[in-house]
Amino acid sequence: MNHNNDRPTNQSVKALDRAHVFHSWSAQGALDPLAFKSGKGCRLWDYDGREYLDFSSQLVNTNIGHQHPKVVAAIKAQAEELTTIAPAHANLARGRAAEKILARAPAGFDKVFFTNAGADAIEHAIRMARAVTGRDKVLSAYRSYHGGTGAAVVATGDFRRIPNEFARGHVHFFNPWRYRSEFHATSDEEECQRALHHLRRVIESEGPGNIAALLLESIPGTAGVLVPPRGYLKGVRALADEFGIVLILDEVMSGFGRSGAWLALEHFDVTPDLITFAKGVNSGYVPAGGVIISERIAHHFDDEMFYGGLTYSGHPLAMAAICATLDTMAEENIVDNAAHIGDTVLTPGLARLQARHEVIGEVRGLGVFHAIELVADRQSRAPLDAAAMGRIKAALLERGLLPFVVANRIHVVPPCVVTAEEAERGLAIIDEVLGAFAG
Repeated sequence: MNHNNDRPTNQSVKALDRAHVFHSWSAQGALDPLAFKSGKGCRLWDYDGREYLDFSSQLVNTNIGHQHPKVVAAIKAQAEELTTIAPAHANLARGRAAEKILARAPAGFDKVFFTNAGADAIEHAIRMARAVTGRDKVLSAYRSYHGGTGAAVVATGDFRRIPNEFARGHVHFFNPWRYRSEFHATSDEEECQRALHHLRRVIESEGPGNIAALLLESIPGTAGVLVPPRGYLKGVRALADEFGIVLILDEVMSGFGRSGAWLALEHFDVTPDLITFAKGVNSGYVPAGGVIISERIAHHFDDEMFYGGLTYSGHPLAMAAICATLDTMAEENIVDNAAHIGDTVLTPGLARLQARHEVIGEVRGLGVFHAIELVADRQSRAPLDAAAMGRIKAALLERGLLPFVVANRIHVVPPCVVTAEEAERGLAIIDEVLGAFAG
C-alpha cells in the first residue's frame, strides 16, 4: 500500500495486511482476507464500496451492531476524561460497569473481575475454582470452545486443543447433542439422562476429591449452537453440589442478548458459581471480558490472596463501552428484539429451509443464535466436506452475505439489532445458495 494520499482500495489494504500481519488459526501462505472499511448496524462496507449483510456478528460478538452512536459517543467521552488507569485504583466507569453487569446476573452474585477477553476470563475462573477448592482437575466438554490461552485452549474440546496441551489437570467428557448422540438416545429425555450418567461416571472415575471445576458453555457456540436438553444443566448443577465442585458457566458467546435473554443460563433455570463473559457485553468495541463471582467465592478472597491480575483489567474505555451498551440494549429493547426475531423469523424460516433442502440435516438455536447442519446424506448424517463448504461460503459472499461458517455448519448469528427484513433477506440468500448447490 502506498503511503501517499491515494484512496485505499481492497487490493491495497489486503497487500499491506499480507505484508506485515500474522493471522490467528491459519497457515499464512494461502490467506486472502476480506477488507472492511466501515459499518453501521448489520451492514459492512469494503474499501471499494461493496455492501455486506453481516450474518456473523464478526466472531458472534457485535450484538449491538456496528458503530452504534451511543456506544461510540461514550467511548469518545471517556477518552476525553481519562483514557487509562491501573486496576488497583477505583474508577467510576469500572464501578458502574460492574454494577450494570451484576444487575443482569442471577441473585447471589456480588463481584466482577474484569479481564481483556473471554479466554483470560476462563483462565481466571479456573484459578478461582482451584484456589477455593484446593483441588486441581477441570472437567469440560469435547464439544466446546473456551479460548486460545494456556488453560482455556486445553479446556476447549475441539481439534485446536491438541497441539497446545501444555496446561495440567484437564479432563473431557461428552456433552449432550441428540442429532449426533454418543449415547444411542432416541429422545431428548434419554440424551439428557444418559449424558448426566456419563458425566457422573467420569467424575467418579477421576476422583471427586480431585476435581476443582466443571466448565460448560451454557449453549456451546463454536461447537455448533448445541442447545442442551431441558434438565441437563440443572443435573450438572446437582452433580457439582453433590461432589463439592465449582460450576463455571461460560457465557462469552451466548451472553448479553445473543440467545434472546440477558444471559443464556436464564433459559435453563440454573445458577452456577462463576459466570464468564466477554463479546456481547460491549459488542467488542473495546476488548473486555470478565468473571461474575458468586458471594460464596468472592468472600473466600476477603482474607486470602487472589493470585491473578492484568494490566488492563477494567480499562476505562472498555468500561464506558460496557455501560453504554447495556444501557442502550435496555432502552432500545434489543434483547427482546433478539428473542422476537428468533421466534418469528429465524426458527420458522430455518425450518422451512430444512424442509426444502436435502443438504440440511438439522437446524437449531435460540434468539439470534442458530446453526444449520449441512450433510452429504440425511440417512448417514455424514457431514458435508470442506471443499463443498468452501463453495457454499464463496457463493454466500458473492451475494453480499457475510457468514460465520464452522466445519459443516452455517451459523446464523446476526447482531441482536437485526430487523425482520434483514433476517428474511439473509435467509433468502442462504436459500438461494443451497438451491444452486443442490442443482
